[in-house]
Amino acid sequence: MLTPSEIANKAITIGENKANLSCVNQFLLGTLAGAFIAFGAEASSMATHTIESANIAKFIGGLIFPAGLIMVLAAGAELFTGNSLMIISLAERKITLVKLLRSWLIVYLGNLAGSVLLALLINLSGQLDINSGLLGAYTIKTAANKVSLSFSSAFVMGILCNWLVCLAVWMSFGADDFIGKASSAFFPIWVFVASGFEHSIANMYYISAGIFAKCNLSYVNKAIESGLSQPAINNLSWSSMFVNNLLPVTLGNILGGALFVGLAYWLIYRRCK
Repeated sequence: MLTPSEIANKAITIGENKANLSCVNQFLLGTLAGAFIAFGAEASSMATHTIESANIAKFIGGLIFPAGLIMVLAAGAELFTGNSLMIISLAERKITLVKLLRSWLIVYLGNLAGSVLLALLINLSGQLDINSGLLGAYTIKTAANKVSLSFSSAFVMGILCNWLVCLAVWMSFGADDFIGKASSAFFPIWVFVASGFEHSIANMYYISAGIFAKCNLSYVNKAIESGLSQPAINNLSWSSMFVNNLLPVTLGNILGGALFVGLAYWLIYRRCK
């Protein structure tokens, strides 16, 4: 493992390289990352949709969800939340603000494309029919709950989430082999999922999957039977996905990763050394 100060130096170079990727590659790698995170989210839902205890479900889901980030780190992809760490390259004046914002925007759109694509494919696959449509109902319920969060709650949970996600990515920079990267990423992601924090890219899958599932009346009926209200289902839409959830969660994710990890370590190991 690299030392923390060595990780800071490496992060600066990594951020510079990310900013200098072509727009096409940024988008394509972002699309892959969105799909990888969605795979982790989908498998987590599959494993937990029949567990009645919310605490146990989050605990089990947290064991599975990290696979998405591990695929991003090992296979190579661009994840918006992890790229909040590029702020350290900006602070070091290795990249411009324009390059940073352009990279964030393109990767974010790629993440959205990959997440929504996988949500559509999962719905078309018939997988949500499992257990007589209980997975479909669970998918709707998960999405509806996310778009019903208050702005402040979604924002703060976004901060807490990406503080942990960026710690996972930061620690993975210090490892030279797959086992080191995977284990570095696993535990912080487990903590964020088990805690129920909000991840903008994962939510792109969860909410879009719920919107697609909402088109199936049998899933809707089972969701209502499980305790979800009709007004909550009616509130689940593309507009509520972006306005009620992705907007506050994305802002929180940026603040959590850029300030509490990227800038914090830049101040410690570069500015104040």
